[in-house]
Amino acid sequence: MIPYFEFHTINLGPLTIQVWGLLVSLGALTTLWLSRRWAKKMALSSDIILDIFAWGLVGGLAGARIFYVIFYEPAFFLAQPTEIFKVWHGGASSLGALLGAAVAIWAVARAKKIKLKDFLPYLDIMTLAMWPGWAIGRVGCFLIHDHPGRLSDFFLTVNFPAGARHDLGLYESLLALFIFVVCLIFYKKFLQHPGRLFVVSFLIYAVARFALDFLRATDLLGADIRYASLTPAQWGMAVLFLGLTFALLKSKIGKQKNTSGEVAYSP
Repeated sequence: MIPYFEFHTINLGPLTIQVWGLLVSLGALTTLWLSRRWAKKMALSSDIILDIFAWGLVGGLAGARIFYVIFYEPAFFLAQPTEIFKVWHGGASSLGALLGAAVAIWAVARAKKIKLKDFLPYLDIMTLAMWPGWAIGRVGCFLIHDHPGRLSDFFLTVNFPAGARHDLGLYESLLALFIFVVCLIFYKKFLQHPGRLFVVSFLIYAVARFALDFLRATDLLGADIRYASLTPAQWGMAVLFLGLTFALLKSKIGKQKNTSGEVAYSP
């Protein structure tokens, strides 16, 4: 069992730094640094990596807030619409961040008129670099314990004041590290099929995240809203899994139908 502690802020004289925001920022910078470093090794454009990162960050921040407002506390924000813009009061969705980033990255590719076959290697690089960054950001969630789970005697539970509970921030950090290790182990194989690393890693994430959300607390004030007994993230993960599975099967069928002897360039 992990001892309970909270680490919300770092006070440096008149300056107060939010620990969660600091670690999320460090995670984002780690993603940028790794992706640009690996892009150079693969003779890919660092400028395109920077564009993807910048617009993905903007889209992610917007998507995180919009998804939270619509699916987590719609009644509250409908009654107090001005609160939508007060992001410093908290309220963001990791799934919304992924969706917002995906839309922004797609828009960048379209605006730059980059063909899919040329864009997939960049997507793989950014995905590989994202997982350690995601792990660092989720450590921030763990340090402030903003994703408490159900009561349990599991050895990785946190000894909260009201009893030992799962901590989903910790579990997601470990999950991101696991996905990163899997991607590294099979990286050379993934290189033979551009886009495959992106698809497989997010398939793993979708299945694991769907399962982990069953561990979220239901007995605490502010517990995640449920729709037909599932959290908004679980519904999103189900859609993500089906979409990626369809894309993977479609690419395999496309290769089988390619009778010209040329291998289709797809995930």
